[in-house]
Amino acid sequence: MKVFDLAQPMRRGIPQSPNHPAYHHSLVRRHGDMVRAGGGSAANDVLVMGTHVGTHVDALAHVSQDGLLHGGVVAAEVQSDAGFARLGIDEFAPYVGRGVFLDVARVHGAEVLPAGYEVTVADLEAACGDLSINPGDAVLIGTGWSRRFSEGASFLGTRTGVPGPGEAAARWLVEREVAVTGAETIAYEHIAPGAGHASLPVHRILLVDAGINIVETMLLSELADAGVTEFQFILAPLRLVGATGSPVRPLAVIP
Repeated sequence: MKVFDLAQPMRRGIPQSPNHPAYHHSLVRRHGDMVRAGGGSAANDVLVMGTHVGTHVDALAHVSQDGLLHGGVVAAEVQSDAGFARLGIDEFAPYVGRGVFLDVARVHGAEVLPAGYEVTVADLEAACGDLSINPGDAVLIGTGWSRRFSEGASFLGTRTGVPGPGEAAARWLVEREVAVTGAETIAYEHIAPGAGHASLPVHRILLVDAGINIVETMLLSELADAGVTEFQFILAPLRLVGATGSPVRPLAVIP
C-alpha cells in the first residue's frame, strides 16, 4: 500500500495564526547530563504550543455564534479555565473512512490558486468529476497553498489573502453530510486580501451550524502531484480533554 502523510512538519518558526501560542521545542536534557551506571544516557525535551498550530483539527467548541456552540449549547455554561465540559476535541472519535481529494487548483490548470481566491460550488463540482460525495466522507480541498508553507508571511496571506472555500461551498459540503473537511491554509476558508481573521463565516457554518470538524494547515501537494482523488483517510487527534483543537497527523492510504 501507499501512505501519504498529510501533516506539515513542525519546527520553530513555522507559519501560524498570531491568535495562538507559537510552537516552541527545546531539548531540556541532553545525553551526558546524567549518565547511568553502565554508561547509558537519555535525552528528553519539552513542547510549548497552542492547539491550533501546525496541522490540526478544530473541535466543535472552537467557535460560537451569539454565545451558542453547536447544538445550541451555551458556551458560558460549559467553559472554564480547565477547558470545555462539552464539545472539546476529546469528543472527536478517530475517523477511519473514505477520503476524497478535490483538487481545485488542477481544475484551473495551476499548481497554486491565486491569493484570496474564493473556491466556489462550481469549482468543487468540477473537481469531483465522476466522483460522488457520500454522507460520512472526509473531503479535502486542494488549493496548492501547502506548497507555500516554507514562505512564512506569504503563506499567512495577511495582506494578500488566501484561497479557500466560501460560504456557498461550505453549504455544499453540509448538504452532502460530510463527516469532516480539511484544507491547506491556516484558517481553511477563503480570506480576502487585507481581511485577516476578523470574520470567519465558513467556520460558523461548519462547526456551529452543522457540527462538521475542520482540519487546517494540511500538506496536500503530494496528493495533487500523484493524481490521487480517493483513499482511506485516517484522522486521530490527541485526546486533550476539554481542548478546542489538537495537532494531528492525517494519513491517506491507497491499498
